[in-house]
Amino acid sequence: MTGWMRKGGIALLLGLAGCQTVPRTAAPDVVAPVFPAPSAEVDQRSAAERNWRSVFVDPRLQALIEIALADSRDLQLALLDVDAARAQLRIQNAGSAPQVDAQVGYSQSGGPGDQSTGQSTVSFALSAFELDLFGRLRAESDSSFAAYLAAQSGRDAAQIAVMSTVADAYLAQSAAEEAVALTTLTLADWRASLDLTHRLQEAGQASGLDVAQAEGQVLAAEADREAARRDLAIATNALTLAIGRPMPDDLPARLGIEAEPIVTRLGAGVPSDLLKRRPDIRQAEHQLAAANADIRAARAAFFPRLSLTAALGSASADLGGLFNGANRTWSFAPVITQPLFNAGRLKGALDLAEIRADQAVATYERTIQTAFREVADGLAGRETYDAQLDRETAAVRVAERRRLLSQQRYAAGLDSRLELLDAQRQLYAQQRARLATQKARLSNAVALYRALGGGLDVGGATATSPSGGA
Repeated sequence: MTGWMRKGGIALLLGLAGCQTVPRTAAPDVVAPVFPAPSAEVDQRSAAERNWRSVFVDPRLQALIEIALADSRDLQLALLDVDAARAQLRIQNAGSAPQVDAQVGYSQSGGPGDQSTGQSTVSFALSAFELDLFGRLRAESDSSFAAYLAAQSGRDAAQIAVMSTVADAYLAQSAAEEAVALTTLTLADWRASLDLTHRLQEAGQASGLDVAQAEGQVLAAEADREAARRDLAIATNALTLAIGRPMPDDLPARLGIEAEPIVTRLGAGVPSDLLKRRPDIRQAEHQLAAANADIRAARAAFFPRLSLTAALGSASADLGGLFNGANRTWSFAPVITQPLFNAGRLKGALDLAEIRADQAVATYERTIQTAFREVADGLAGRETYDAQLDRETAAVRVAERRRLLSQQRYAAGLDSRLELLDAQRQLYAQQRARLATQKARLSNAVALYRALGGGLDVGGATATSPSGGA
């Protein structure tokens, strides 16, 4: 091949530098549903725009969340994933930059008559620097950067998960404490009723059946109290695990469930904002971008590669004259590599990349569907729990009035023990149902805040490449 042909071939390949083998692909279009209008006055902004302290208003809960954000193992693992992705990105970006090495050497050889000659060399070498003719290195760098962004979004998702886990465990513990208090008060009331029944029996105004009913009621209340204590211990263990260390002794006082420790009237904002605010959706989108970049890299691997190896230095048998101009040496060796036969390895890599991209699309779409479903569930709860709680509060008042009247009539001998027993059990059941609804209403607010992507610092900066590229 003549010199001009060699130069022409290299020039043609250089002219193709930067070509992409496939177009860049975007995330699939998603049709966002319309959120229903609230039936009562709520903040029109998305709850995700609110600082988490303005939603979790209980000072004790705030202190526990701060501890969890500092000590949570899940969050620490997510941070390590970000660090690992950042390191991988730097490694990948380094592959597209020239690698220059300094080499210093000395060689000695001998011949007949024990004559020997020595030569000293020093050089700077460019080792097999690949020109990215068809975008393979760029695609691999894009994939690593997208993986880094996905790891950052995963860290954000882990933070939201940690906060909501602590809030849920805290509500469970609060509800368990109030259940213990309720069963303790009920037990005291029913023991007083048992004492009254004993006195009435001594006066001949109550039968042995009345006493047996009262004793059974007290035993049932004692069993309920033990169950409530067990639930409290389990909830406390879950909260301890959620914050990542034993419960401190200097926590602020607890706000009771009645005092609204969590804001419940949260706004949903615009549905399309959910795609930007939910970190798990952003994570799935970045993973899809990485998968698409892997396809570009796999397709570019079918095309030729041009590698450059060059060296500039000096060589001399006399060490003192090593750096004289007459002893300067250089070399330049471009190499073009065209894959011909690899037993289907490149085709298999491309097929795998395309399959993983299809999986990433399905994951992205499923994540969005799950997000909208979670928001819809939270909004449904927001619109119904208040009315349910109002009705149950009214039912407790009615049951309380009935129990008081039944107790007075029983003491006066006007009603049977069975009527009083039914009134006491109804009040107890209504109180427990109301407590469960209060806890569920607050838990729904936590779930809605999480579903909307709340819990991150408002106005946080968008992630950029640690190396300044991509």
